[in-house]
Amino acid sequence: MKYVTTVDGKEFEIEVLGDRHIRIGGRTIEVDFESVSGQPVYSLILDGKSYESYVYEADNDWQVLLHGRQFQVKVEDEREKRLRAAAGGGVAEGGEFHLKAPMPGLVVAVPVTEGQEVKKGQVLVILESMKMQNELKSPRDGVIDRIKVKAGESVEQKQTLLNIHQP
Repeated sequence: MKYVTTVDGKEFEIEVLGDRHIRIGGRTIEVDFESVSGQPVYSLILDGKSYESYVYEADNDWQVLLHGRQFQVKVEDEREKRLRAAAGGGVAEGGEFHLKAPMPGLVVAVPVTEGQEVKKGQVLVILESMKMQNELKSPRDGVIDRIKVKAGESVEQKQTLLNIHQP
């Protein structure tokens, strides 16, 4: 089965070849992907290199936290993508975006203020969890609407941290 995976706006064609192998572009990779103790923390081994990631489902995509960086990931099979394109459907950039905590943790810093214009990729919140500081970044350009947390505050998984709207 082939999938089109969009990571922070960049598309990758991924073909699942079996339980332990995938093809990305023309490259075949050995993969082992397991949940750690039933938690949303995953052990990922790609061609013998080990990674630990935190993965959770958001509204229309997946949020992946890897090496302290958060990625927005959308996965569609080829058929879904063709149907959406034929129907003229695209990703809606308008409306309001709610930045949610990908895991429970402690807010270390909120380097933005309400009313501030932000650019895609700009750090919005620094969250410490599992002894790592994670930079949660803006998925798009916009204006900070409302900040709902402050430095030193503990947050729960999926708790809304702030809102961004299109100007």
